[in-house]
Amino acid sequence: MLMHNKVNREELKRRMLADLRPYTTISFYKYYAIKDVKTFRETLYYNLHNLGVVGRIYVADEGINAQISLPSEQFENFKEYLYSISFLNNIRLNLALEEGEKSFYKLDVKARRKIVADGIEDPTFNPSDTGNYLKAGEWNSMLEKPDVVVIDMRNHYESEVGRFENARCPDVDTFKEELDSVIDEFKEKRDQPILMYCTGGIRCEKASAWMKHNGFGQVYHLEGGIINYVNQVREQGVENKFHGVNFVFDQRLHERITDEVLAHCHQCGEPADAHVNCANVGCHLLFIQCKSCADKYQHCCSIECMETIALPEEEQKILRKGKPKPKIFSKGRFPITQ
Repeated sequence: MLMHNKVNREELKRRMLADLRPYTTISFYKYYAIKDVKTFRETLYYNLHNLGVVGRIYVADEGINAQISLPSEQFENFKEYLYSISFLNNIRLNLALEEGEKSFYKLDVKARRKIVADGIEDPTFNPSDTGNYLKAGEWNSMLEKPDVVVIDMRNHYESEVGRFENARCPDVDTFKEELDSVIDEFKEKRDQPILMYCTGGIRCEKASAWMKHNGFGQVYHLEGGIINYVNQVREQGVENKFHGVNFVFDQRLHERITDEVLAHCHQCGEPADAHVNCANVGCHLLFIQCKSCADKYQHCCSIECMETIALPEEEQKILRKGKPKPKIFSKGRFPITQ
């Protein structure tokens, strides 16, 4: 039984773009003690693959974290299968705020040590002892309180393009860094209400438990994160207090929430909030680029990378040989050096 994809990425991308069926993009997670990760991972892959699911799923003995897409016609079949798994029955599914561009091209189900890397090694820490959930209306009400501390539990490149009013946005690259920083930065505010949010809820949920573990008494987190918040805002007519775009970890890279542009092009400084990856596959830096600079630099982050992609492919391969493959989400800060 094949439990992983063996078709190359470009062919998978071609097939997906040729598929004209509407797709639904979904994220979900659950902290739960999975006893046999290997068997669970294999069974999950087999069943989701048969439903035409694509996306990225991490499975660990602490639970599951999934960002996926599937033919909309299979949505009910997908829910029926997912809900047949006892600990996932009736789990909240965060539906994407925008549809259109394909979000994934293949299915990856990976066994990991943790479903979200946190660097926590404390054996007494209980990730299920979380703070209080807040729905959209409750979140908005709490934001009005004068003594609340609002913390964005995402990375710097996410909060750069979109955030809640008056949010504190630590300048970090990883969730692990942020967990370390928030305990130290806000230690004098242990008795004040702490409000935490992230994209889909998985990071702020664990962070709320970590804050409680470190002596913070009033900890709250946004149920379902920004995605669920905006869906509730639209369905219930609640006032929206999130500004800009919501960064997402798939091919789309963002979902627009408001027309406000909070960030700037990393090359010229003009207002822009479109994240792109450098066209030089040997670099692949994630950065913000306006349309003018995309044309000027041929979708590259620098003149050096622009000169590199002008070389014959064989020469480019020689330049890349022996170098570690760049990660998709290598992050650029404003401004990047030309």
